[in-house]
Amino acid sequence: MDPSLGVLPARRGKLVGAVYRIATVCSGNICRSPTAAVVLATRIAAAGLADRVEVESFGLGGWHVGEPMDERSAATLTRAGYDATQHRARQFQQHLAGEFDLFLAADNSHRAGLRRLGVPAERIRLQRDFDPEEPGSEVPDPYYGGPQGFAEVLRMTERSSSQLLEQLRALVAEGS
Repeated sequence: MDPSLGVLPARRGKLVGAVYRIATVCSGNICRSPTAAVVLATRIAAAGLADRVEVESFGLGGWHVGEPMDERSAATLTRAGYDATQHRARQFQQHLAGEFDLFLAADNSHRAGLRRLGVPAERIRLQRDFDPEEPGSEVPDPYYGGPQGFAEVLRMTERSSSQLLEQLRALVAEGS
């Protein structure tokens, strides 16, 4: 088993008291990574950690840059009580490789893409490394399927975010 599975990487350098930055990453930044960012940011805010933890989302490809979240992802999030209205797709750029403490890749192809763009391996985790039901699994791409795929992605994301939030609380408390 991978020893980093479900373990947060340390802060970049000596950033005690600074904001811990998280990037969620998928293919086009319209389904999986924005869902992860919205869920995680909402939970971080509810836990009172929004001033200490920041979440952004990106796609490795630029096909959807500037577009809102996929309608089906947004509808799934809205039905669950999340605000999906602010998202606009962005493409991850190599110059951002050193700007985040943690990169949450939706699947192994995204992990490999981040590595090719210079992100240190120790800063990359699969989103589901924090999933208590199936740690280390990939988040499947719901884009070509029906609404049930988007609902399943949300369930996976919520489970993973709950576990990640517990570690973020501890990490932020250490850096206070």
